[in-house]
Amino acid sequence: MATALVTGATAGIGLAFCRELAERGHDLVLVARDRARLENVSDELEAKYQVHCEILAADLSDRLQVQKVAERLAEPGRPVDLLVNNAGFGLSRSFLQGDVADEERALDVLCRAVMVLSHAAALAMRDRGRGAIINVSSVAGFVAMGSYSAAKAWVTTFSEALANELDGTGVTVTALCPGFTHTEFHQRASLDMSRLPKVMWLEADRLVRDCLDDVKAGKVISVPGLQYKLIAALTRTLPRGLVRRASGGVASRRRHGR
Repeated sequence: MATALVTGATAGIGLAFCRELAERGHDLVLVARDRARLENVSDELEAKYQVHCEILAADLSDRLQVQKVAERLAEPGRPVDLLVNNAGFGLSRSFLQGDVADEERALDVLCRAVMVLSHAAALAMRDRGRGAIINVSSVAGFVAMGSYSAAKAWVTTFSEALANELDGTGVTVTALCPGFTHTEFHQRASLDMSRLPKVMWLEADRLVRDCLDDVKAGKVISVPGLQYKLIAALTRTLPRGLVRRASGGVASRRRHGR
């Protein structure tokens, strides 16, 4: 792969993808809202890895700005061989306690942007007969912890369906489903994670490497970490009512810091 486009490129899992891909020699299209942070990341990657970085400042909750990114993905003269749909954020309040406008904005970023950008990338990649799409989902999509879980469940199922549609074209789709990861995500969402056992934390650099190995192997769902592989398996076999009750308890403790 020559060029990768990464959304949410300035922090967390997105930044880890950028660093790992740059180390492997890929040029990058960096997408995030904050141009200053994009410039800092671009300068770092170009200086350290001697790759070319293109900056594309865009708020993916804005439809016109999403379309700008989609148009970049569709450019035949500047092909993007890997799309990483990583941008996202969480909400600290439960669905009924929060503002529905915030819920709509989250849905636009977590689902609509993934759909639009995947559509643009998949068409361009299919025409070239090669490429890969990584949609960052979550093990939260296997449980029932509010609208975030619902959005991530959509991302995983959408990725599976798109992988089926692209089968045999030379284009792969992988849903990355991490668990709790050391990033800025929980701090930004004002979620108290102080009681979470150390064994449940993942490191972004490691999970990115594992995901890229899974992409190379053609896996459609990538679940990093043995602990989360076990959780994912359990959620598929346990009675759904039990999964719901356990999910509700975890969500409540996380919001209230218990």
